[in-house]
Amino acid sequence: MISEVETDAALAFGDVVLVSFPFTNQVAAKRRPAVVISGRAYNLGKPDVVVMAITSQMRATQGLGEVWLVGWEAAGLVKPSAVKPVIATLESGLVLRRLGALGDQDQAALRRAIVAILG
Repeated sequence: MISEVETDAALAFGDVVLVSFPFTNQVAAKRRPAVVISGRAYNLGKPDVVVMAITSQMRATQGLGEVWLVGWEAAGLVKPSAVKPVIATLESGLVLRRLGALGDQDQAALRRAIVAILG
């Protein structure tokens, strides 16, 4: 796990991290990449971080709230990937490591997806 000091210094909107992401039924979790959607001020002031899941299981068509990442390699991902419309709040200490960060184009698409999801 990364230290609290590293977390405070590093995590910001668009950072791609490795976490144990909970399934929506809360029965289990899977180690997977996720993207931080909480802002730096939130991450500094709270013990938690808000993330969305990232998957390499690409669908034939893009669904509501999904973001197909253009700069997936630069974000530290090993396969073409998409952000899934699944949001979780985790303790910052559960972040295993930072993989990279989304580029400007992908961050803008992520912001649009969040608005589509939350209204």
